[in-house]
Amino acid sequence: MILGRYFRIALVGTGLAAIAACQSAPPPPPVVPIAFTPLGITAAYLLGDVVGGQKARAAKMRAAKIRPLRPAEVGTYMAEFDSELRRQTAGMGLDVLQVGGGIVIRIPAGFTFDTGSAAVKASTDATLLEIARTVKTRNRTYVNVLAHTDTTGSPQTNQALSDKRAAAVASYLASHGVSRARIGSKGLGETSPLYLPEADETQRAANRRIEIRLVPYRA
Repeated sequence: MILGRYFRIALVGTGLAAIAACQSAPPPPPVVPIAFTPLGITAAYLLGDVVGGQKARAAKMRAAKIRPLRPAEVGTYMAEFDSELRRQTAGMGLDVLQVGGGIVIRIPAGFTFDTGSAAVKASTDATLLEIARTVKTRNRTYVNVLAHTDTTGSPQTNQALSDKRAAAVASYLASHGVSRARIGSKGLGETSPLYLPEADETQRAANRRIEIRLVPYRA
């Protein structure tokens, strides 16, 4: 009987302590959308040099007689570009992000490729076509096409697949009016996931993506 009474008192004390702890503990952090996860907007590959190096890429831009942006022009030019992209792609399910003075258009790979394929799907032609129409008119920017995979399969297979996918999107943009002098492409395989480890198919699908990075071509 005494033991039972002690046990009830102990339970009450434990419950009160738990309530006190809950009252003093800070609230859990909010769930952050994919587009704003730290890797999603501060990863080194989105903040570093353009694909192939700026010196070599600038030489191609000059040869194509593309006029660079003066320092005073960059801010307004990129802000207008950002607004135009958001209007043109509204409702398409893409992310348009401002990253390090440039713009990143993030496209789920399901919009552009079947599983294991590097052929752009005809059913998603309209998505890339709308992007190409806007990007070609704002020609004072470098265009970097970056492709990512999930972690399913070997790193070597994923790297090769991402290289082919990046090249396929780059070729699509060039065939729809974006100057080849502006375009560089690179596959990143499974090296830069938004989610690691991948907990489910939703996270694996988020890791499979194409990104078009637009960087101002400065004088």
